[in-house]
Amino acid sequence: MEPGSDDFLPPPECPVFEPSWAEFRDPLGYIAKIRPIAEKSGICKIRPPADWQPPFAVEVDNFRFTPRIQRLNELEAQTRVKLNYLDQIAKFWEIQGSSLKIPNVERRILDLYSLSKQCNTRPFDNEEKDKEYKPHSIPLRQSVQPSKFNSYGRRAKRLQPDPEPTEEDIEKNPELKKLQIYGAGPKMMGLGLMAKDKTLRKKDKEGPECPPTVVVKEESGGDMKVESASPKTFIESKEELSHSPEPCTKMTMRLRRNHSNAQFIESYVCRMCSRGDEDDKLLLCDGCDDNYHIFCLLPPLPEIPKGVWRCPKCVMAECKRPPEAFGFEQATREYTLQSFGEMADSFKADYFNMPVHMVPTELVEKEFWRLVNSIEEDVTVEYGADIHSKEFGSGFPVCDSKRHLTPEEEEYATSGWNLNVMPVLEQSVLCHINADISGMKVPWLYVGMVFSAFCWHIEDHWSYSINYLHWGEPKTWYGVPSLAAEHLEEVMKKLTPELFDSQPDLLHQLVTLMNPNTLMSHGVPVVRTNQCAGEFVITFPRAYHSGFNQGYNFAEAVNFCTADWLPAGRQCIEHYRRLRRYCVFSHEELICKMAACPEKLDLNLAAAVHKEMFIMVQEERRLRKALLEKGITEAEREAFELLPDDERQCIKCKTTCFLSALACYDCPDGLVCLSHINDLCKCSSSRQYLRYRYTLDELPAMLHKLKVRAESFDTWANKVRVALEVEDGRKRSLEELRALESEARERRFPNSELLQRLKSCLSEAEACVSQALGLVSGQEAGPHRVAGPQMTLAELQAFLDQMNNLPCAMHQIGDVKGILEQVEAYQAEAREALASLPSSPGLLQSLLERGRQLGVEVPEAQQLQRQVEQARWLDEVKRTLAPSARRGTLAVMRGLLVAGASVAPSSAVDKARAELQELLTIAERWEEKAHLCLEARQKHPPATLEAIIHEAENIPVHLPNIQALKEALAKARAWIADVDEIQNGDHYPCLDDLEGLVAVGRDLPVGLEELRQLELQVLTAHSWREKASKTFLKKNSCYTLLEVLCPCADAGSDSTKRSRWMEKELGLYKSDTELLGLSAQDLRDPGSVIVAFKEGEQKEKEGILQLRRTNSAKPSPLASSTTASSATSICVCGQVPAGVGALQCDLCQDWFHGRCVSVPRLLSSPRPSPTSPPLLAWWEWDTKFLCPLCMRSRRPRLETILALLVALQRLPVRLPEGEALQCLTERAISWQGRARQALASEDVTALLGRLAELRQRLQAEPRPEEPPTYPSAPASDPLREGSGKDMPKVQGLLENGDSVTSPEKVAPGEGSDLELLSSLLPQLTGPMLELPEATRAPLEELMLEGDLLEVTLDENHSIWQLLQAGQPPDLERIRTLLELEKAERHGSRARGRALERRRRRKVDRGGEGDDPVREELEPKRVRSSGPEAEEAQEAQEAQEEEELEEEAVAEGPAQPLPSTGSPSTQGSQDGLEPAPEASSGPSAPFSILTPQLHVPCPQQPPQQQS
Repeated sequence: MEPGSDDFLPPPECPVFEPSWAEFRDPLGYIAKIRPIAEKSGICKIRPPADWQPPFAVEVDNFRFTPRIQRLNELEAQTRVKLNYLDQIAKFWEIQGSSLKIPNVERRILDLYSLSKQCNTRPFDNEEKDKEYKPHSIPLRQSVQPSKFNSYGRRAKRLQPDPEPTEEDIEKNPELKKLQIYGAGPKMMGLGLMAKDKTLRKKDKEGPECPPTVVVKEESGGDMKVESASPKTFIESKEELSHSPEPCTKMTMRLRRNHSNAQFIESYVCRMCSRGDEDDKLLLCDGCDDNYHIFCLLPPLPEIPKGVWRCPKCVMAECKRPPEAFGFEQATREYTLQSFGEMADSFKADYFNMPVHMVPTELVEKEFWRLVNSIEEDVTVEYGADIHSKEFGSGFPVCDSKRHLTPEEEEYATSGWNLNVMPVLEQSVLCHINADISGMKVPWLYVGMVFSAFCWHIEDHWSYSINYLHWGEPKTWYGVPSLAAEHLEEVMKKLTPELFDSQPDLLHQLVTLMNPNTLMSHGVPVVRTNQCAGEFVITFPRAYHSGFNQGYNFAEAVNFCTADWLPAGRQCIEHYRRLRRYCVFSHEELICKMAACPEKLDLNLAAAVHKEMFIMVQEERRLRKALLEKGITEAEREAFELLPDDERQCIKCKTTCFLSALACYDCPDGLVCLSHINDLCKCSSSRQYLRYRYTLDELPAMLHKLKVRAESFDTWANKVRVALEVEDGRKRSLEELRALESEARERRFPNSELLQRLKSCLSEAEACVSQALGLVSGQEAGPHRVAGPQMTLAELQAFLDQMNNLPCAMHQIGDVKGILEQVEAYQAEAREALASLPSSPGLLQSLLERGRQLGVEVPEAQQLQRQVEQARWLDEVKRTLAPSARRGTLAVMRGLLVAGASVAPSSAVDKARAELQELLTIAERWEEKAHLCLEARQKHPPATLEAIIHEAENIPVHLPNIQALKEALAKARAWIADVDEIQNGDHYPCLDDLEGLVAVGRDLPVGLEELRQLELQVLTAHSWREKASKTFLKKNSCYTLLEVLCPCADAGSDSTKRSRWMEKELGLYKSDTELLGLSAQDLRDPGSVIVAFKEGEQKEKEGILQLRRTNSAKPSPLASSTTASSATSICVCGQVPAGVGALQCDLCQDWFHGRCVSVPRLLSSPRPSPTSPPLLAWWEWDTKFLCPLCMRSRRPRLETILALLVALQRLPVRLPEGEALQCLTERAISWQGRARQALASEDVTALLGRLAELRQRLQAEPRPEEPPTYPSAPASDPLREGSGKDMPKVQGLLENGDSVTSPEKVAPGEGSDLELLSSLLPQLTGPMLELPEATRAPLEELMLEGDLLEVTLDENHSIWQLLQAGQPPDLERIRTLLELEKAERHGSRARGRALERRRRRKVDRGGEGDDPVREELEPKRVRSSGPEAEEAQEAQEAQEEEELEEEAVAEGPAQPLPSTGSPSTQGSQDGLEPAPEASSGPSAPFSILTPQLHVPCPQQPPQQQS
């Protein structure tokens, strides 16, 4: 294939190896294993196990480096030759003042070098090669700095298209014109030769730049010497010319005038014709100052040229100058890993116009070789190569004191595949070199980008190398095996001799590539591979390799040497000696250092060192003998290893000396190796002396130690072979074999097959001894031996044979033979016993026990075991089914059946299993029947259960369900007995006892007739309790029925009473009988309840009197000086009531906010009627107020209570609430009798008559339409107060006696009625009656006791009116009540509007319900059909009221809490129906509400909300 072809053919792939974990643990051993295969290719690739992933240990933030610049087309050898050739041509024309433009042929630049090859013309051959070229040392490889005045810029300009000269240019330029005629220079059409622009020169006032390359140097002898100009003289010449005021053509004459030397003047003669005439046509060379006639030149010049002119001699000298050594220059920018990666990825993405990870490796490879072979495209990349890991840190974790390593990092830091560890492994030769050789013992780092390349080279000292790619894109490798190394060198020298003429060790500089296809076409075997991240590439000794990077990546490489490298290393030193190349280390010193300590060497290494040492000693003997023959007899010992390398290098071949060297006393600065003793100096042999490290007697001694070390393995191996194969007929003891194995370990013999056989034999023998000891100890332990797997008889025989076949003597063989004899004797005895069946179970068991003690499984022992198990199972079945035995469970029966399936079959076993199966089937059937009785919804009567239990008792099996059924039946009988005992007792049973019996009876799985009767009684009792609760308890009351019926024993403590009420409101207090001091057992005794009730009455009365005295002493909230103190009243809201709106309870005398409690209505009549009270009869106004702490219930009428008592008498159950209700009724009837007696007294009767008279007088007064305003009557005229002349009458006044008025009941004119009452307040005077103290005191005491009763009695209201008339009207309370009533009516309207909106929404949704307004007006008992419906209705009303209150908050003022005001009269109702709420309808007429037992009274009090 022609180099530079567009189609690059990839070479074949190199071998790829994937070691297992076992192979991977020994790096150098594995490399030695694959060497026979991989060495044939020169390079190979190794993929570690997938789990081997070392962490990247470089400190990325601190890693900074300066890369090298690589111009791709200068890397390839043939391309570089072409470029150098073009540089010479370009230089030729530049010297003569013209520029070179290369023509294009078929759109490609003409290859002038190939053209010259075809024409066999080489115009600028070097006559002399660089004889004094000094090869570069190893530390400076790849670091040759190019000339400051390199040809890069010239090459770039040359490739730019320039305008070709026209005919006019040729006519103006006489030189171009003559070139068309004469034969000097190329005459091809299109060659871009053009003279420099003369007009520009003329305009340049400083004169032209004439880059001279040859200067004239005057020496002492007067000779003129032409020398190559240095850059300094170049600059000086430029400066001199730039300051010249005259053009260059006048310079020759100026020089003549300035030099008066005769010799110098004589030199102004033409070099061609040797004449000095015609000065005006004599031309002076700007390089050497030689003179030429313009007509003597070939071709002749028509006139003196302007500008710089060189003679043909200077032109040839400049063009024949050898090129400078090629090398890479360092970049000027310093990079971090991140910045370099960004640059590299950006370059690749822009170059290929696609994401970097999508560029195929094949495309990159073809493009790389295209660019390398191109002289047209100049692509430059950067490569961070040979970065010292000592300075920047290795990519592998390293064990040092700089930072703490994690356990995972420590594992990789000590791994043999860590490139910091591999060179110094025990099997490696380099571990014996103390110095840290950078690049060999210490890894180098490589940061690559796309196209960055490493050129063809072999490793220093032809060592191995290993490269690991930490991360990034692949690295493409090419390799040539060591057998073809010289062939490769010959091909490259043949194809590019020009490069090797100037640089003989060019391939050692890592700066030259050659296309693998070119090498392959000349017979060089080349392989390739793509190294991906996490993979190793290994190069073998003297294997040439090169490659390039596919993109941004990070790699690390190091050298290592194994024992097989030593011959190659010796050959490399000879090769270096011929090339005069410096060594990295002394090979002789390395061999001697290893030979000095042979016991530390690996055995294979010791053998290799011995071989090398022998060759080296023989060569040293020969060289020293030649030295003696020359006559040099003086010698002195020298420790060469202590000298620096540059002080012990041969001045001829640059080899580092160690064993010996020749020096001279007169020339102390240099020495030579013994191979170049004639090149030291010209001094006499007597002045020369030998410097040696070891004498010739010491070297054989070292060689002998190596031999002993190398041959020790053979001696040991012979002894092991004799022992293992028993060649002498004597078996070695175990101790002898262990000694041989210990010797191999101590002397570090290689892990050979013989050593493995020895170890295997030892481990097998030790296992046999351990097993034999276990057998013997097991027999000695007898029945106490530890249970474990036993050896079979066949295994015992095989074990004995194994012990006999081992090549070692063991005294345990006799013990094993004895055990085998015992087993055989037992086997015969067992066979005899089995043949005489049926034998006694005791004999079989004893034989079985003896067999277990042997520790060996005998086949007959298993048969004995089956016979013993069969006998045991039959005995167990017999015991289980025996009549006298304890009944077994179903689980036992099933277990026997399962066990019977595994015993040896026989007729007795089959019969027993059949009986067991039949019995189990019957038992399971009865158990299922009992289970159905226990779980069935329909309970069976006791007689049925007794029959089932009786039949199941005949089954000889324990049945859990039958037993549970029996227990349930016993509990049912006990329950029936308890019911009979309670029902036949002296008293009715308590409700709690009946409830407990009902709960127990329901849980029993037995049908009980008595249970239905008890459930009916309990249901009746609960129904009576619910009716009583509805009668007494307010809606959502915090009290229980029993608490309401019992007297309040702690009424005297306001704080206790208030805190207990608050606890009840919050649901924290739940005790029913705590106030009476009754326990649960006391409630069962009627006598205890009655006694406690009587005691509670007295405590309640005493307590309320104490509370009245305490509260009366508190300051009134209406006073302006009221301040909060410990004696101040506290409302139920927790605040101090103050100012207008505060009300005082008529019973406890405590103060409350009017908005926080339910307050009474002033007037009770809903409409004007003959029986309506006169408007100015203020003593009949309902101003009585009882706080919620004093009025705990609805206070039903006595007739309702009597109806409840009648229903209670029909109950066959005792309730604590019933007995408390009887006590309350007796207390109310007793008080009623005393009140009637007081009202019937003569004094009180007279007072009542006077009040009736005053009322009739007020009622008879005319009622004008507009009531006039009257002045208040004096308080001292009671008759005037009561006269009807001045009392207006109001028609159409509608007053509602309910505390909470529904919006439907409020007439449109009610607001004016309240204003009318307010206007009448100044006219109210009193007292209306004069009550003597003897009359007032008994009435007040009766009033107090009546207010404590939770019963409504008409006598209570009559006494209250009488006491009211006997005192002045309470105007402050009346005003407060009026204001509260106004606020309440406003809130009622807001709730009405909210109710109307809700009704409309319901109609809009399509709901067809009853009118909510009409529903509110209907009595609750009309809308309810039973207790359940009433409860549901109350819950619904409560929810609706909450909704209305929430809506009313936004539309009107706050509303008062639910009413707990003064007692009121109830409408007529049946005895068991609770009194309806006041809001359910208007108050009934007084004639209807008058009770039968009531004494004559003007009217009944208005009803207050409960």
